[in-house]
Amino acid sequence: MLPFAYLLPPSWTAQVNTWLAEDTPSFDYAGYVVGEAEREAFLFGKGKQTAVLAGVPFFTEIFHQLGCQVEWHMQEGETFEPVKHVATVRGKVRHLLLGERVALNLLARCSGIATKSKRVKDLARAYGYEGVIAGTRKTTPGFRLVEKYGMVVGGIDTHRHDLSSMIMLKDNHIWSAGSITAAIQQARSVGGFSVLLEVEVGSEAQANEAIDAGVDIVMLDNMEGDELVRVARKLKETWAGKRNFLLESSGNITESNLQERAINEIDILSTSAVHQSVQHIDFSLKIQVPS
Repeated sequence: MLPFAYLLPPSWTAQVNTWLAEDTPSFDYAGYVVGEAEREAFLFGKGKQTAVLAGVPFFTEIFHQLGCQVEWHMQEGETFEPVKHVATVRGKVRHLLLGERVALNLLARCSGIATKSKRVKDLARAYGYEGVIAGTRKTTPGFRLVEKYGMVVGGIDTHRHDLSSMIMLKDNHIWSAGSITAAIQQARSVGGFSVLLEVEVGSEAQANEAIDAGVDIVMLDNMEGDELVRVARKLKETWAGKRNFLLESSGNITESNLQERAINEIDILSTSAVHQSVQHIDFSLKIQVPS
């Protein structure tokens, strides 16, 4: 597999400078104490669970901008059992400490998202689900790239990245446009053939209207249990050979109720549980004392 870092846009390294500037906006008083002797620091993956390593290019760039070098001892996307010596960072001790907290915070969150994403996908597959597991757009402002990157490393779909990457019409759009059909027609007139169009619906009747109007994806929002199974199967049967569309289930999907939502009539299961309030992976960076 190619490195996940190949996905990143040319502009992303500018964010690293912003993160460092936020953490040291003025004098580095503690750094004054330690000076600039050359040292090695060991990065350890800790905690109490098997974890996925994610966030490697961000961690590396943080220290690169501080004149340090990072040597990784495992590949991004691999799992590890704590305690694991994950990487070695070399550079001036003051610079190692300048990057320490920024780098650890980022790696902890990105790896936490990747770990949770992998666990949810593996669980869905164990239940026999063959469709797509996806995150959502409910990401942290200014940190979306890192959080979406963690989803990719964890093996799930990122869903849309922003308002420009897919048209999604929700209840407020539909109410404002007057109807599902009107909203779809207006969106198609500007989105063209190259942008997918999804509509959020709350009933079978709304789903039928959206499919008849030519939607690409129907989100069955907050439908659960027997209702979800019945509506999904009925829609597939009704429109078989007449329209091509995907069904997405979203809203309150967690590990505890995943089995009842993981039916193969649903093409996409999207959940913010893989990136909101996830448990971070514990890492520590320990400067080595010369022997």
